[in-house]
Amino acid sequence: MRTSPTGRQLRLGVELRKLRELAGLTATQAGQLLGVKQNQISNTEAGRIGVSAERVRTLAYHYKCGDPALVQALSDMTTDRRRGWWEQYRELLPRPLLDLAELEHHARSLCASTTARVPGLLQTREYALEVFRQAVTALSPPDIEQRLSFRIKRQAILYREDNPTPYEAIVHEAALRMKVGGATVTRRQLQHLLDMSDRDHITLRAITFDVGAYPGSGQSIYYAYGPVPALDTVQLDQSHGVGFLDAETELRKYRMLFERINAVALSPEQTRDLVHKLIHEL
Repeated sequence: MRTSPTGRQLRLGVELRKLRELAGLTATQAGQLLGVKQNQISNTEAGRIGVSAERVRTLAYHYKCGDPALVQALSDMTTDRRRGWWEQYRELLPRPLLDLAELEHHARSLCASTTARVPGLLQTREYALEVFRQAVTALSPPDIEQRLSFRIKRQAILYREDNPTPYEAIVHEAALRMKVGGATVTRRQLQHLLDMSDRDHITLRAITFDVGAYPGSGQSIYYAYGPVPALDTVQLDQSHGVGFLDAETELRKYRMLFERINAVALSPEQTRDLVHKLIHEL
């Protein structure tokens, strides 16, 4: 039995529980349908024990799930049991950071909206180093180095030769103008944004001060698109750490929020012009 299931294993269990509850079945009733004890259903839903693709399809049949795309996506979640690169950090970094890397690795596409910092996947090493140095809770040099190397490794999904992850960043002008690490570091960071936005799978858009207040302006939001909408995930930076949302009502809320954010953002071409202007002002 697993003592520390990953975020992906937990999510699979959560989705199976949602299907069971939609079917109006208790864990005991579900176990009777499959000829297993109630605690096996409960442990599966808690991610404590693994489940095969065949068992997922059997559960979906008994739960009368009429969404074949969702059933297939859930079945696919059972097949990749390789240990990801992030596992080497399991005893070194908070578990939510590992779950974030796992989420990014499997995401169909990603969208980030930030107001005070350049998104982590687009940060240069120098910029990220300064961000970690300014953490509210002071980090030791070894802790900073671990977090820095972890962040850089997360960025690998944008550099894959085959199927790099589509990525959209919506960055407020305040984050672009903030001199994190001084003028030189900021200039290199802005140039890096331009270089990354040249890639076909990366879209960079800015929101200017002229827009004023807009929906979602008070927080950084990260939206990971799954193989089907029901498996999307929202990640928020919270005062107590990294938080994840996957309830359908929350997903609908943040999809709508991103639509409204996109409506006030500059086009990619206008954003590049703004970034060039900011570089020349430094």
